[in-house]
Amino acid sequence: MAYGLNILPQGALDFVSLGALIHRLDPGIVPFRRATGCDIHISGGEFNCAANLASCFGMKTGIVSAMVDYPVGELIDHAVRSMGVKPFYKRFKHNGVNGPNMATVYSDRGQGVRPPVVFYNRANEAAGMLKAGDFDWAQIFAGGVRWFHCGGIFSALSATTPEVIIEGMKAAKAQGAVVSFDLNYRAKLWNVAGGEQHAVAVLDRILKHVDVLVGNEEDLQKSLGIAGPEVEAKSKLDSSAFFGMIDAVLAKHPQIKIVATTLREVHSTNRHSWSAVAWIDGKTYSAPTMELDVHDRIGGGDGFAAGFFYGLLSGETPETAIKLGWAHGALLTTFPGDVSMASVDEVRSLAQGGSARVQR
Repeated sequence: MAYGLNILPQGALDFVSLGALIHRLDPGIVPFRRATGCDIHISGGEFNCAANLASCFGMKTGIVSAMVDYPVGELIDHAVRSMGVKPFYKRFKHNGVNGPNMATVYSDRGQGVRPPVVFYNRANEAAGMLKAGDFDWAQIFAGGVRWFHCGGIFSALSATTPEVIIEGMKAAKAQGAVVSFDLNYRAKLWNVAGGEQHAVAVLDRILKHVDVLVGNEEDLQKSLGIAGPEVEAKSKLDSSAFFGMIDAVLAKHPQIKIVATTLREVHSTNRHSWSAVAWIDGKTYSAPTMELDVHDRIGGGDGFAAGFFYGLLSGETPETAIKLGWAHGALLTTFPGDVSMASVDEVRSLAQGGSARVQR
């Protein structure tokens, strides 16, 4: 047993995520109110991890989600499959007028002193209609799944999505998978779902089944309803605020073996200081700090999670696992879109101290 976890040595799939698939409309540095065109990125906080692990790290992954039979669904499904992710869908028919829909996320990248802006159209979203009993978990886990992942975004979509999560986590645990959860606290989503107190109540039920938790100190405070240390006067790169909350996390959920997060000091939209930290089975680990020139920050946290999970699934030392997550998350911010365009060799080179000198 490594890291306090019993990770299966093999399985039909290394990693399966449960969550909503979305398409993000991105006009680049132009704000939406002045946009005349945009790129379309296929995304979803939970999906991104599966896509990164498959595309960059060569792992066998799957996504459990809703799919609507209309052109937007076809667009998203094509991207899922092209990333090498195996889909397990509950299918919905579109009525040609108002849904059910695949969610749309709008964002512009910002520039310099102008921050990125993200807003949503999740009206009549198919993923929010998912309920317990919609998926054949025995079929999904046939042949074994080593790791099962979900997150706070999917938890906030409706009254029924938390029940799907709990059902999936119980099935995952029953067949021996490690269960991870990325808190990904989104105030806009939880405000519609019922507010912060409702989020704490919902997530408390889910986190009872979790082995590995991803989230920064703000995520921990808002999602778990625990007090955090005063951090306003400290650098965002100061890990003491994060590590100072671990005892409170374990008091509520003592079965959790790993808590990890990125640390980011935002100097401007395009210039960040970047690090990562993890508490692993009683010990603390920190990645170095690097200065990032950011092209598109969306998905960087999912990039960290995927690289970190890869390190754990591959049996790397904790120090190497945290650096792989740190390096992959950093690289992801240099690409357009939400999912990885990096190679595993690039990630390992950066994790080992590689530079941006031209490679000939």
